[in-house]
Amino acid sequence: MGIFSRKSNETATATAPAAVNPDLAALTGDYTIDPSHTTLGFVARHAMVTNVKGSFQEFTGTLHLDGSAPSSSTATLDVEMASIETGSADRDGHLKSADFFKIEEFPKMTFRSTKVEALGGDDYRITGDLTILGTTKPLAIDLEFNGAAKDPFGNERIGFEGKAEILRSEWGLTWNAALETGGVLVSDKIKLNFDISAIKNA
Repeated sequence: MGIFSRKSNETATATAPAAVNPDLAALTGDYTIDPSHTTLGFVARHAMVTNVKGSFQEFTGTLHLDGSAPSSSTATLDVEMASIETGSADRDGHLKSADFFKIEEFPKMTFRSTKVEALGGDDYRITGDLTILGTTKPLAIDLEFNGAAKDPFGNERIGFEGKAEILRSEWGLTWNAALETGGVLVSDKIKLNFDISAIKNA
């Protein structure tokens, strides 16, 4: 079952309006992302030979889902850059410094959706404006809908998994160091991973 309604079957009569699946209609509404059950992660290539994984621990986000018109659905995300964690205090400190995220000057990274598309099945694409270091550029995220459920506390939840790739240099993240064997210390390409749980607002 997907979040957004599909187009009516081509064999349907022209005079019959497209029926809205009741399950899909029930998911329409406003949601708040649950940070305690959501992961915003990233992967960077280090020294050309291995991957370093990290995530952000503090963020807020909202979703508006429209069960009949995907283009009316929206998403927002605000990430506290000081909450970055990679498993190394020294590396985290470097990432927060002027070499990378300059968190004193730019404490937040933000995303504001501009378009939502149903790709078929449970797959969707959300496109929006990603702002890092005061630079805003478009980002497309491919999402898979994982389902909807009511948890033991009565919360109506929905879940998504998503991924995207960026070139960090396009947002002004250009610091690097050359390796004696050739190549650079930190890859320009960064893989983004999302595992999102959101609760429907009362």
